[in-house]
Order: sequence, then C-alpha cells, then structure tokens
Amino acid sequence: PGLAAGINFDAPLTKLGHQQAKSLGERFKNEKMVFDKVFSSTLTRAIQTTENIFMGMDNPNNSFQKVPEIIEQQIPGWRGVPTEEAYTNDIMTYIMEKGKDFVGPDGESIREVQKRATNWLEDELIYNRKLCSNPKSLKVAIIGHGNTMRSIFHYIMGFDQRLIYKIGVDNTSISRFIFNSKGWSVVCLNDNSHLRTGSSGTFEARS
Repeated sequence: PGLAAGINFDAPLTKLGHQQAKSLGERFKNEKMVFDKVFSSTLTRAIQTTENIFMGMDNPNNSFQKVPEIIEQQIPGWRGVPTEEAYTNDIMTYIMEKGKDFVGPDGESIREVQKRATNWLEDELIYNRKLCSNPKSLKVAIIGHGNTMRSIFHYIMGFDQRLIYKIGVDNTSISRFIFNSKGWSVVCLNDNSHLRTGSSGTFEARS
C-alpha cells in the first residue's frame, strides 16, 4: 500500500485479500449464483482471489481458465515508487489530458491494455463462432484488476476517456453487464456491499 506499483508485480493476496474474496464467494452462494464460465488473470493474486471465491461458494474444486491477456496494466518504472512521488499534480494533470494514451515509465498505456483485454473478450465470448452459431444464455465471471477492468468498462460504455481513471474499482467489487442481440447493458458498477465498507474509489491496492 502507498506504492504506485508493487515491487513484486506478481505479489500474492494479503490476509485481508483472502478474507474479502471468501466474503464475495459467500455472497454468490447466498445469491445461488452458478457460473457457466470463469476466467482469471494469470497473476497470482487474481488466481488466489478466484480460488477463495470458490471456497466461499463451497465449491473449491470448480475449474476456471487462466488468461494472460487480462493481467493488470504493467508500469515497471513505477514499481516500488511511492504514490505521491509518481502521481504528482503535474503528472495527474498530464494523465487527465492524455487519457488512455498516457504511458508511465517503461510501461503500457490503457489503450494497449484495452486492446489485449478486449481482443480476448471478443474472440472468447462476443464473436466466438461456436457460441454465435449456437446462442445460449451464459453466466460468465471475469476476475481481473483495476485498470484492466477500467479499460474494459470504457470499451463497453464508451464514456469520455478522461473518466477512465475516475471509475472506482474496489477489491472484490462486482460490476455486472448483460450482452445480447441488442448490445451491452450495464446492471451495476463497483458493488462491494458484501464487504460492508464504503467505496474507496481508488486504484487497486498493491503491496
């Protein structure tokens, strides 16, 4: 916490992170939620989040697919750098001006993150030939990361790109969307009511 990017970009979940993920799983269990497909980023904390969700659902042996295209935005030049040092007022102004084209030190832009994540989303689900030839209703869970999720939200909703960094994505929060023949519909964003805490509206917590 307090770092623009964790020293270890593939750090595991904290004790709190494990608890939050199990709470999310318990919520899904109480809602009698059953997923047809579950996808997780290949980063350790996302995999552990997925496993803890299944434990909370009392279904620890459930299978899921690991997807490298939905890992978090990578900015190696900011690993271990204090947030206040990386995100100065001038840098924040520049980020707001550049939107998804901003590139941190030695890193990738949100545009690049969006490209890899949504190319996967389209190939795997939206324009998948097998699914399109035999349409059916599917409940899909995607367990990812703050900025990657923000990039997908922008792809779905098409809002002003200057708002990308202002979208709250709390740890284990739920954002629900429906996709059908009429296109996308938004059900909710950043629902973390299972944690009984207020939204921080901040970037994904890192250690």
